[in-house]
Amino acid sequence: MTKRYWLIKSEPEEFSIDALAKVKVEPWTGIRNYQARNFMRDGMQIGDGILFYHSNCPEPGVVGIAEVASTTFPDPTQFDKRSDYYDPASKREEPRWLAIDVRYVRKLVRTISLAELKDHDELSEFTLVRRGNRLSVMPVTRAHWDFIIDLEMQ
Repeated sequence: MTKRYWLIKSEPEEFSIDALAKVKVEPWTGIRNYQARNFMRDGMQIGDGILFYHSNCPEPGVVGIAEVASTTFPDPTQFDKRSDYYDPASKREEPRWLAIDVRYVRKLVRTISLAELKDHDELSEFTLVRRGNRLSVMPVTRAHWDFIIDLEMQ
């Protein structure tokens, strides 16, 4: 299969690229948007590239690279009554929410900020820079992936 590319968002106060670097592989749980879940379920494959994005922070932007390390599996947080992501409507025999394992690849040498991404006409069709986009998991085209990675050294 052809390698695909994705962007996942995380608030650095909750889970940062540095935290991923320490643990190496982390279950990506807590996705509670059907479109984001469907991207994970229907599109993500082991080995796919991931742009790791810090959101809701002083300088939102792409901070690292990771990869998909597993196929989807039921998100255990949906069944945990102590979790912020508990979903009483989800049943073990028919889980509503899914997770994947994410593997650390590397931290970027610098943050590629959202403002910088918005400054490039080449990224005008990139889902992240469109007004109102709040998805925490989104596809990235190969052209956008290559362009963003090239920005790292500029």
